[in-house]
Amino acid sequence: MTLSSDAGTRNSQALAVLRIGVGVLFLIFAEYKVFGTQFTLHGGFQFWINRFLSGGVYPFMEPVLRGFVLPHATFFAFLTAYGELAIGLALLLGVWVRPASASGLIFMLALLFSSDYPGSQAAFWQYFGASIGHSVFALCFAAFLVGRADAVWSVSTARRNS
Repeated sequence: MTLSSDAGTRNSQALAVLRIGVGVLFLIFAEYKVFGTQFTLHGGFQFWINRFLSGGVYPFMEPVLRGFVLPHATFFAFLTAYGELAIGLALLLGVWVRPASASGLIFMLALLFSSDYPGSQAAFWQYFGASIGHSVFALCFAAFLVGRADAVWSVSTARRNS
């Protein structure tokens, strides 16, 4: 891997490194969900939703989790597992990066509002501290949407160049 001194190329390479790194992390997140049954079929997903509901859910998301997500928990468990797998593969390979990034951004915002509420008495800055795990990924997905994260080191680029 040779790094160019051209600033545009270096920025594209930096964005590609971030894209590939986030892709690998999402493959790791998806692995146990897709290749095991605990999360999808044996209550793992419901465990997490109930944990969110017991402390951490933004008030406007509570009825969504109780009234819509939990009654359709198996569907959402599979959607989560295979969504993480699809996002991870798309980012790693550099194909369909923008749709994967839009999906990832929506997913991270849903997780942020489902699990990162610091409480009504929290100082403004504590909202950001509580959401750091999800907001950093959300910012990565936003960068992939705005930039050309598939410009280098991607299947799409390799196909165009051949």
